[in-house]
Amino acid sequence: MAEGKSSFAYVTYIRTTPEKLWAALTEEHFIKQYWLGIAFETDWKVGSPWRMVYQGDEVTDEGEVVEADPPRRLALRWRHLRRPGVADEGFGLCVIAIEPVDGAVKLTLDHSIARAHSQMIEAVSGGWPMVLSNLKSLLETDRTLLTSFGR
Repeated sequence: MAEGKSSFAYVTYIRTTPEKLWAALTEEHFIKQYWLGIAFETDWKVGSPWRMVYQGDEVTDEGEVVEADPPRRLALRWRHLRRPGVADEGFGLCVIAIEPVDGAVKLTLDHSIARAHSQMIEAVSGGWPMVLSNLKSLLETDRTLLTSFGR
């Protein structure tokens, strides 16, 4: 990790196709199943705003779609709004890369911010593994593992 930067990286392999994974990442009916009560409001086009909405009315995170290259790469400028210390850190970047590998798909996530010892990165390092495990389970078995973040 470079000085003045914090990041969280996660890699998983999912038995699916790049197209099905892209759909799961960007289509509302998929997102609602594995994102633990959270919906995304956006059109997934470069330059468009996005909002993460918890339980129908609480906007927890927001940003801008920086890159959308279906079914290979999605990048979001990302800011948390709910917790004061995290919200004060400003915008980070979340990049998801999708790569076919031997009948499966390699999903690589990198969530970073230009700030050392980031509270946002500490928070997402607990959330992303739950979300991505749910995503993997949904695509491979048609069921999710978890139903909440344990709040």
